Amino acid sequence: MPDVRVIAGPFAFLGRFETALAPKTCAAFRKRMPFESRIVHVRWSGEGVWVPLGDLDFGVSYENNTCYPAPGQIILYPGGVSETEILLAYGNVNFASKAGQLSGNHFITLTEGLENLNTLGRKTLWEGAQNIRFEAV
Repeated sequence: MPDVRVIAGPFAFLGRFETALAPKTCAAFRKRMPFESRIVHVRWSGEGVWVPLGDLDFGVSYENNTCYPAPGQIILYPGGVSETEILLAYGNVNFASKAGQLSGNHFITLTEGLENLNTLGRKTLWEGAQNIRFEAV
């Protein structure tokens, strides 16, 4: 059962919070919903889009962290070596920054609308930043 809607560019996706695996990250993010920002294409990580968040502190550390999110998985990098960020994988991702390999907390998995992920990624790559909104379902 979906509990989050992600509207990115012209596309809408439904997904679920990974509360059993990343309870602190899910709780911290839910407190900030609806969450709105802009996505840009990743620089070092492969086929993904990201929300740069500077020094925004969600008050979480690592849980359910990965360097290789699968398409449709959303991770939160809580900051440290690089700035805080949210990354949405639309293809192959090896999560990294100019400082090297990173890992982020996998806290949302998209379950509906996945057929539009690649188009969203390519649109962001070729047309630039897109709006993104996370809201409760």
